[in-house]
Amino acid sequence: MYSLTARLSQMALVTLLSAGLSGCDRDAPVAKPSGDATATTFAANSAYGKSLNLADPRDAANAGRGFIARPEGKVLAEDGSVVWDYDRFAFIQGDAPASVNPSLWRHAVLNNNTGLYQVTDGIYQLRGFDLANITLIEGRTGWIVVDPLTTRETSAAAMAFARKHLGDKPVSAIIFTHSHVDHFGGVLGVVSAEEVARRQLPVIAPVGFLDEATSENILVGPAMGRRSIYQFGNSLPASVTGIVGAGLGQGVAMGTIGILPPTLVVDRTPQQEIVDGVKFIFQNAPGSEAPAELAFYLPELKAYCGAEIMVPTLHNLYTLRGAKVRDALRWSGYIDEALVRFGDAEILFTSHMWPNWGNASITHYMKQQRDAYKYIHDQTVRMINAGMKPDEIAEQIRFPQTLTEGFSVHGYYGSLKHDARAVYQFYMGWFDGNPANLDRLPRVEAARRYVDLMGGSDQVVSAAQSAFDKGEYRWVAELLNQVVFADPDNRSARELLASAHDQMGYMAESAIWRNFYLTGAQELRGGTGGAGPKPSAALGMLQWAPVESFLEAWAAALDGPGAEGKNLKLNLTFTDVAAVDGDDPGLPGGQNYVLWIENSVLHFRRAPPAEDANAGIALPKTLFLKMLVGEAGITDLLGNDQLELTGSKLDLISFFRLLEKPPSGFPIVTP
Repeated sequence: MYSLTARLSQMALVTLLSAGLSGCDRDAPVAKPSGDATATTFAANSAYGKSLNLADPRDAANAGRGFIARPEGKVLAEDGSVVWDYDRFAFIQGDAPASVNPSLWRHAVLNNNTGLYQVTDGIYQLRGFDLANITLIEGRTGWIVVDPLTTRETSAAAMAFARKHLGDKPVSAIIFTHSHVDHFGGVLGVVSAEEVARRQLPVIAPVGFLDEATSENILVGPAMGRRSIYQFGNSLPASVTGIVGAGLGQGVAMGTIGILPPTLVVDRTPQQEIVDGVKFIFQNAPGSEAPAELAFYLPELKAYCGAEIMVPTLHNLYTLRGAKVRDALRWSGYIDEALVRFGDAEILFTSHMWPNWGNASITHYMKQQRDAYKYIHDQTVRMINAGMKPDEIAEQIRFPQTLTEGFSVHGYYGSLKHDARAVYQFYMGWFDGNPANLDRLPRVEAARRYVDLMGGSDQVVSAAQSAFDKGEYRWVAELLNQVVFADPDNRSARELLASAHDQMGYMAESAIWRNFYLTGAQELRGGTGGAGPKPSAALGMLQWAPVESFLEAWAAALDGPGAEGKNLKLNLTFTDVAAVDGDDPGLPGGQNYVLWIENSVLHFRRAPPAEDANAGIALPKTLFLKMLVGEAGITDLLGNDQLELTGSKLDLISFFRLLEKPPSGFPIVTP
């Protein structure tokens, strides 16, 4: 049980200017072929680089503006492990190598601007300390801290660095712009829960923040956690043939995660608040880039914080690690709303990457962001209504020149192709209407039949090699994916498919496409795919997660076939959680859940203890959480004086044996 939920909670922890742009000109966008890049890849990257004005200095000027100081060395955890290395991407400088798309290389150079920056009088940002930025707004008595990073270690290092250069001011408020962990997980490195309570500090967040932040990805955590390793390139070396970034920033820090409950909720637009003497006008933007999200305007400074709704890249309408599809039309609408309400802004800063200055530049930028998402929405819907399928739409859709001329909507994180597929999925679901796809054969069986029909594995590998030599890497992947699933021990097929993934990764403009391709190649060659953060690192956050989230995960882990004919009932009582309205007043000082298996389904209900339960356990929620993250096992706890067992121990063990432990590091590109 504890191993299961540790994996289920892993993604609740998660999904991350040392050199200028000299030499990145139109005529020499990439170096000559070297290493693993083929002549085809070199030619494709060269042609793409020459089609863009890579020497446009405006983004470089914005990314470097206001520079104060750069940190050195590493951020370490208590056990001495490296949480963050400021110099991990020091190799990213000069001309793009043949093994990196030159547009992505340009973006990586810009993301390598690590340090403390002044945005304007009273606003500072710390960039390159984690995937996101910390923004510091000077209040009357101290710092208003916006988005305190992913981990306690990186946020504490960022705040110490800021105080070194800006003076030792206290924290006067916290703002969480949205419910993704890289924007709140490091809050306990900024301020403790005790200090927040003692000083009555405002903690500001959008409506629904706490539920969304603590429950995201718990239900399908193992799958999302595994795929996030691919998306963020956790297992890849930082090199010209490995990871060069994560699109939104350099990468994701792996450390200790926490959270604080909001004391002030933003639930409308406009919502005006005075925070430590500073006037804020909040914009509530739920269901945009995150289920719970806000942006805000500082009218006295004419500065707009766009949170993650309009960062300098095309974002994900569907994130490749797996998540609910986002509403492109709604997202575009919030940007248009900001243009109308806050159209006099002279400064725009966001939760990732660099700001923008000047009203004309900001208006142009916001219109490009707005129109990119609406164009993807409208054109995909147009093609849906013309009868086109997801793959056909993704292959045909193109931005107009007026959008592609600006780098802010290039697909460094999201991509035009997979965002178009997301719009299709949002409206039409998984089925494309072709009955041949209604009940397709399982992958392995279909692959075996295709390979047999094509004359066997050797014939297919030979054909794939010819295609590889011609630079037809997508076709190579199509062919050899069949062989790998039909004949997974075929080393020739695996190596050639890995090489095709390498080349497609080298050509990808999207950092996360590159990471997926290269991590897939790593798996084909025998790599493990890397490890996620330790679940115990999330105790500071999981204490705020509703118990129901974990019980839903247990229900989804029940071995249905194994539970057939089983009728077991369990009382689960939390002895240190106060009863709430609607609870039975006779409960022994806590909350009780009745769990039962019926028709091979695990149900649960908040209710008084069932008299006919097979077994029951009563324990503090703190002990329950330690069990969830693997610090204690059920057999260890049976003798713990904080845990009370009633009924049959054998039935209790039988109950938990029916909860299936997901495989660790399950394969993605192999059967």
